Amino acid sequence: MMSDVISQYGFLLLIMACIFGFFMAWGVGANDVANAMGTSVGAQAITIKQAIIIAMIFEFTGAWLAGGEVTSTIRSSIIDIESAGFDDKPELLIFGMLSSLLAAGIWLVVASKYGWPVSTTHSIIGAIVGFAVVGISVDSVMWGQVLEIIASWVISPVFSGTIAFLLFLSVEKLVLSKDDPLKYAKKFVPYYMFLVGFVIAMVTLVKGLSHIGLEVTFSQSTFLALTFALLTVIIGIFLLRRLRLPDSDEPTAQMQSVERVFGVLMIFTACSMAFAHGSNDVANAIGPLAAINSVIANNGAFEAESALPVWILLLGGFGIVTGLAMWGYRVIRTIGKNITELTPSRGFAAEIAAATTVVIASGTGIPVSTTHTLVGAVLGVGLARGMSALNFGVVGRIFLSWIVTLPAGAILSIVFFFIFKGIFS
Repeated sequence: MMSDVISQYGFLLLIMACIFGFFMAWGVGANDVANAMGTSVGAQAITIKQAIIIAMIFEFTGAWLAGGEVTSTIRSSIIDIESAGFDDKPELLIFGMLSSLLAAGIWLVVASKYGWPVSTTHSIIGAIVGFAVVGISVDSVMWGQVLEIIASWVISPVFSGTIAFLLFLSVEKLVLSKDDPLKYAKKFVPYYMFLVGFVIAMVTLVKGLSHIGLEVTFSQSTFLALTFALLTVIIGIFLLRRLRLPDSDEPTAQMQSVERVFGVLMIFTACSMAFAHGSNDVANAIGPLAAINSVIANNGAFEAESALPVWILLLGGFGIVTGLAMWGYRVIRTIGKNITELTPSRGFAAEIAAATTVVIASGTGIPVSTTHTLVGAVLGVGLARGMSALNFGVVGRIFLSWIVTLPAGAILSIVFFFIFKGIFS
């Protein structure tokens, strides 16, 4: 039987969901997308204008391709559907998702204003947990999933930081510390090209294309990624030979030439990460909106999974790009400049380390935050240069914002849930 609330206010609730969904997507663009672009901009491999253009193309493309498959309306199975009681009171789901979108969006705006890189996934999950505990029941939350997410706070930055640390040390030892760094760059860069090709292909196959119905196993993805990596090396060697670099023995000129090569590599990693992010994290904004739309369209009937209309996808993609263009520079500045000084070689190490962590986590089923992995990777690069290379004041504020994210989303969501319930019930 159709809910009286939905029959009376269904259209108004849908309009509100669209506004809040766009608001959330705007926050995702201002914060999360800026994370993906921060290392490339900070290393001066690309400008902020170029970062916005790359994001517009690849984030939107990734988001568009993500719509080919059904999307789970309850993020990461945080809510136990059977005990939630949505069949009797479907409006509770609508109020909860509205509250979650608004709460997570507000927190992302606050974090972005101060340049804090926070996890948008953690923001929306914290908000969903908040309304579920108070509005439904404590038992409706799948606490095992929540604990795994909390554990990822520690696992992902430590793992990516370690990889970045070791990777940058290898670059420094094999190339940067040599008397003739340009000569050794030409020798070892093809190996790094292989790594870049493999990782970006794995990120795209495992994370970026997982939503368009492709039946590709992890082993098949690995084989395809290896093939792509070999092609990358072949093309890269050809481009390296055609790349006109200053033929000078002067150390500064040689180092600039080496950094220029790593800068080219970073452009590829930035495009790949933007694509993967768009196809995955756009769900943080449009997942709750899809849930609301499904309930209203089905006259109160609840479905655990629902088809994703194209207009919802477009709304999310446009919101992400708009957020990046308007406020993205704030978080980009934190990631790219304020934690530690980045060059293309350092940024390359950080970006590849973060992408590698995401791939490994996807293959093993460990939930990680792309934000946390990237920040951890930047920290790892900084530590490779010594403790003095890190701005611990900025690092401390970032860690504090991570701790606050889940409870902030939960508290705001609880407040909004009761407000909406009071207005419409």
